[in-house]
Amino acid sequence: MKNIKFFSAVFIAAIMLTSFQSCEKYPENPIISLVSRAERVSNTWKVDNYKLNGNDYTSLVSGYTETFTKEGAYSYDWGILSGTGTWAFENKDEEVRITGIDNQTTRTLYIVKLQEKEFWYYYLDGTDKHEFHMIEN
Repeated sequence: MKNIKFFSAVFIAAIMLTSFQSCEKYPENPIISLVSRAERVSNTWKVDNYKLNGNDYTSLVSGYTETFTKEGAYSYDWGILSGTGTWAFENKDEEVRITGIDNQTTRTLYIVKLQEKEFWYYYLDGTDKHEFHMIEN
């Protein structure tokens, strides 16, 4: 009887570990989060680090913020430049598609890290890779 309980416990632990590992969605995220992806992206974010093709240009985008709401509204603000649009997850929640943006083209953000206080992504503009590490504003 003790053997059956032991093997049952090992089996259940193995199943739980396998399911936790499958929750990891983005390369830089922890294995599991109790907060939904939509709740994690819904925030006002400011730039902590910005790189263009691997070169640091953070100082050029100071004051830039982006706001995502749970309802799918998006806005950005950078002094005299601002715009609004909508956002939605795509590609099994690995990307965020922003559409209808004033003064910008439709853009796909490739999520690298999405936590409650950090949102890292990059987008491609031709051959240029723009990488943003955003933090809670």
